[in-house]
Amino acid sequence: MTLRLADVTLTYPDGDSRLTALDRVSLDVPRGTVTAVVGPSGSGKSSLLAVAATLIAPDSGTVTVDGVPVTGLNRADQAVLRRRSIGIVFQQPNLLPALTAAEQLQVMAVIDGRRPAAARRRALDLLDAVGLAAQAGRRPHQLSGGQRQRVNIARALMNDPTVLLVDEPTSALDHERGATIIGLITRLTHQRATATILVTHDRTHLTTADRITEVHDGRLRDQAGAR
Repeated sequence: MTLRLADVTLTYPDGDSRLTALDRVSLDVPRGTVTAVVGPSGSGKSSLLAVAATLIAPDSGTVTVDGVPVTGLNRADQAVLRRRSIGIVFQQPNLLPALTAAEQLQVMAVIDGRRPAAARRRALDLLDAVGLAAQAGRRPHQLSGGQRQRVNIARALMNDPTVLLVDEPTSALDHERGATIIGLITRLTHQRATATILVTHDRTHLTTADRITEVHDGRLRDQAGAR
């Protein structure tokens, strides 16, 4: 397993008590597979993604990436692991207005200390992989919503992560563009052998997911419908 959550519990302060966001959650995501996580608002989907991304430490339980128990690392080491092993596709692309599509990706590699020429080549290869080779020199305002989301996905893959975490990638897209984005994430997951968690409220595009699991009151339950 590339990504494993074992017996994870997460709570938040709620007045004089604590609210349980995740209740002894366990989840294994092998490389080259997509696990879709669905559920209503407030069910714990975002909390699960934040814990898997090492952005929030759970109250108890362990998160393991590539055999490394992330919950045992200090903040600096977690940041390095997150930068090199975990790609995050945020709900909103949040692209830098002044940078071209290629430069959005190159920044990720330069931060990690890679040479600019090598970063440029990889950025162009990834933009080609998501169907945006011809838009490499365009800035965000020159791209459609679907194209900006494709840049967002390519950026998350820039440092060749083993884990890909995707948060509601279709929320701002129409049905057709949403289906295209989900198909793209699935294809890239299989091609690049990432362990992918796809959080979504929309079940209509999940026929290609390898596994579908529902969060309800902080607990996971597998659903029928995955291939």
